[in-house]
Amino acid sequence: MHRMFLNSKLRDVRITGVNLEYEGSITIDEAYLERAGILPDEEVHVLNVNTGVRLTTYVIKGERGSGIMELNGPAARLGMVGDRIMVLTYAMLSPEEIAGHKPTIISVGVK
Repeated sequence: MHRMFLNSKLRDVRITGVNLEYEGSITIDEAYLERAGILPDEEVHVLNVNTGVRLTTYVIKGERGSGIMELNGPAARLGMVGDRIMVLTYAMLSPEEIAGHKPTIISVGVK
């Protein structure tokens, strides 16, 4: 039996933009993605610390060094510029993998 575990977390980030006129997703600075081990098109859970809203979407790679954290499409209705968010990924692990698994947690440091 496989079980789902936290794989990576980007925390202490703020929404930098919202773009309703897009098909849907979250655009994240490429440097943040690399640090957290998150890939473009990967499913992510976005937790809005300000509102308590949780959403599931996929990642679009943003320009490296831009600091972009933009909600797109319908997700743009679930946050405002300046809201604090966390972005999480999960991994399905076999019993043999569980003991050695350690999630990557990155604090971007935007307070």
